[in-house]
Amino acid sequence: MSMTKVKERPRVLAVDDAPDNLFLIQAILEDEGYCLDFAQDGPNALTKIEQNPPDLVLLDIMMPGMDGYEVTRKIRKNRNLPFIPILLITAHEHSSVVQGLDTGADDFIRKPFDLDELLARVRALLRLKHSIDAEQAIARQRADFVSRLTHDLRTPLVAANRVVKLLTEGAFGPVSSESVSALEGIERNNDNLLQMINTLLEVHRHESGEKAMAFIDLDLWELVTQVAEELRPLAESKDLTFQVVCDDALISRSKLRQVAGDRMELRRLLTNLIGNAIKFTDAGAVSIALQCQSALLSDEDNFGEDNSSKDNGARRSNRTKDQTWLAVSVKDTGIGISSEEQQGIFQWFRQGNHRRAGSGLGLHLAQRIATAHQGTVSLKSSLGQGSTFTLLLPVTANSAAPKVGKSA
Repeated sequence: MSMTKVKERPRVLAVDDAPDNLFLIQAILEDEGYCLDFAQDGPNALTKIEQNPPDLVLLDIMMPGMDGYEVTRKIRKNRNLPFIPILLITAHEHSSVVQGLDTGADDFIRKPFDLDELLARVRALLRLKHSIDAEQAIARQRADFVSRLTHDLRTPLVAANRVVKLLTEGAFGPVSSESVSALEGIERNNDNLLQMINTLLEVHRHESGEKAMAFIDLDLWELVTQVAEELRPLAESKDLTFQVVCDDALISRSKLRQVAGDRMELRRLLTNLIGNAIKFTDAGAVSIALQCQSALLSDEDNFGEDNSSKDNGARRSNRTKDQTWLAVSVKDTGIGISSEEQQGIFQWFRQGNHRRAGSGLGLHLAQRIATAHQGTVSLKSSLGQGSTFTLLLPVTANSAAPKVGKSA
């Protein structure tokens, strides 16, 4: 006997302090097969939404206590909720469509509304809901695939490298110099692939919010110099001038060098920025500078933001005028990056045609780490004139960074 899956009816929450309005909405929508729930004030609506998120919220603006704008803001601020379309309803001509949409609503309708218009808007918002839910489901499947793939690939790569190393050392018998050279090449390629897989795994952890970090107060100058000295031999092997400098004021005032951060993650970020500068500079110099800033950078600074990211506005808003910032600038004399390529250089798997084109993971991970530390990574570059990547982090004394937490 075949079984047919019963399609669930869309669930709609109607919020209005007037019972007559709720009765009218119920009469219209239940006839169309929708499942209705009701709330007569904002706090009750928020409780219902948190306990059992609906597919759509019809929300009256003018309610006593907490109006529809405030309810909308609170829904959008709750990161634990799935996407829920919000249709604002008002009987007042002076209600602001702009304010409603800016607070996070998806559509706006005035009373007395036409029956067909209300139904059309409800259907449109539910289509939007279903479309976004489907996209998010695909994204979750992709993330799960990436996580499983990276874990599954790491083990055989590590094992293969171990065997190659034993072969190189002659553990299984004499090996000719030509064979040793070939085996060393295999080992290097395996190391590069393993590094890419590890980076991909870190990106996945940050993107999924599974990356746990331990924030401590640390001396950023000390960390910068440690990473720089570790990478100095790479610069010297290419005959590059390698310079690490710090503002005089910061040298004499150690408290201004303190940031709240996860040491390993910040080390990873700095290693990426400095390592890239050395890797993609064939002649000239690489310089790292630590400076103190108390004002915002200009709006022209390129943050390489992915327009699809929900963190962009948050990262900008973190940078207040009364906050003291530490800026780590990594400048090189490479060939530079065109303005077109700069737009997507921090995006996941976004590869360009410039010399810095790689897996598309490292700079995206650097951006994610900076964001988790309430900071930013920006880029200034021109073709033929080199590039400058700048990490900006808040000084601990003015920072609200948590001591423990997870990547957002």
